[in-house]
Amino acid sequence: MSERVLVSQLQSREDGPVSVSGWVETVRDQKKVQFVILRDETGAVQLVNPATRPAVDEADAAAQDADALALTSLISELTTGTFLTVTGTLKHDERVKLGGVEVKISGLDVAASALPETPIAADSGLDKRMDWRFLDLRQRRNNLIFRVQTTLEHAMRSYWIERDYIEIHTPKLMASPSESNAELFSLDYFEDKTAYLAQSPQFFKQMAQSAGFGKIFEIAPAFRADPSFTSRHATEFTSIDAEISWIDSHEDVARMQEELLQTAIQAVADKHGAEIKELFDVDVVVPAVPFPRIPLAEAREIVAARGYEIPRTDGDLDPEGERQIAAHALETYGHQFVFITDYHPEIRAFYHMRDAETGLTKSYDLLFQGVEITTGAQREHRVDVLIEQAKEKGLDPEHLDFYLDFFRFGAPPHGGFGMGLARLLMLLLGESSIREVTFLFRGPTRLAP
Repeated sequence: MSERVLVSQLQSREDGPVSVSGWVETVRDQKKVQFVILRDETGAVQLVNPATRPAVDEADAAAQDADALALTSLISELTTGTFLTVTGTLKHDERVKLGGVEVKISGLDVAASALPETPIAADSGLDKRMDWRFLDLRQRRNNLIFRVQTTLEHAMRSYWIERDYIEIHTPKLMASPSESNAELFSLDYFEDKTAYLAQSPQFFKQMAQSAGFGKIFEIAPAFRADPSFTSRHATEFTSIDAEISWIDSHEDVARMQEELLQTAIQAVADKHGAEIKELFDVDVVVPAVPFPRIPLAEAREIVAARGYEIPRTDGDLDPEGERQIAAHALETYGHQFVFITDYHPEIRAFYHMRDAETGLTKSYDLLFQGVEITTGAQREHRVDVLIEQAKEKGLDPEHLDFYLDFFRFGAPPHGGFGMGLARLLMLLLGESSIREVTFLFRGPTRLAP
């Protein structure tokens, strides 16, 4: 068998014999010529075959090429989605709109035929497309989403590894709740035990600081038993987490994260910017650093001055408030990102460190285009303070003993963040839902495919 050539490699090859493999996107079966658009994971190419039709009399039949007739017949029967390998002759021709090359078919081997009727169409609704996700993902646009995701993750890993971070893999099965009793999935474990799916790697990220790792990161699944049906929530998602030791405040964490995002988005712009513009009509804007910072109290004043009254009584921003402050940041600073800082302890986790002067937490939320993608903070590393803050939240310190042990034997000042990959990707590509940018979405009513 000839070596398989990817469609993206055809333009750089000289004319001559070639073998390509992929699936059938369209067939144009004309009287004198047949055209097949074949797509693989890198692009699409036009295949062409001079049609040989059945003879009309015995004289014609005697002179007819049986192999050519069989090939024409086989192409006529091809269905959209059929996977096959084609051998033929590559020819460069600037008149061919699809890449300026075509392949004249000499042989065709069907790997697996597709049923003639496709269950989804271009105008199918999102839920229907999710039912047939493997077919939906064959689109060039959707393929690009996951190549962008790959570039994002690789760039972030490279940023961290070049700076001597350690990658860890924390357990997703836990003996007790990771942060609180809310939004937890529980499951039967051995010997009548109950286990919980981790909401985040938070406690174990901090354990790595007590272990002396210094700087760590993880890109891994997290689980939330949240019945939300919004465009930005899922019950299983990929969380991007980092934690660093020997910080002075949450500002050290924020500086690391803004550099990380600048690096990752620059990589996406360099590799995929033109194609994102073509398929999503989105300009990838590489953010300048530093990102603007606005204290929460000031942010609420700005939102009120813009004519919106935040209905929440806990002092936090609601989704519309986040959109309003993001619009202010874009108008004032020309920036799509903005840190909201200095949250009141009542609306933050018990392990967030508090400023000795203001009493506010050393924490932030990061908004991207008006949507929260991150919570970051300096953590409280003094065990006596942690215990008191846990009690204030109504938590029983005895239930947190395994976590508190991390700090009873010494711990450095540290902090970190957690960021949702799908939200970042959704906003970067201008999509309306994380369902579009998640390989297989999981929500309150979706466990399949």
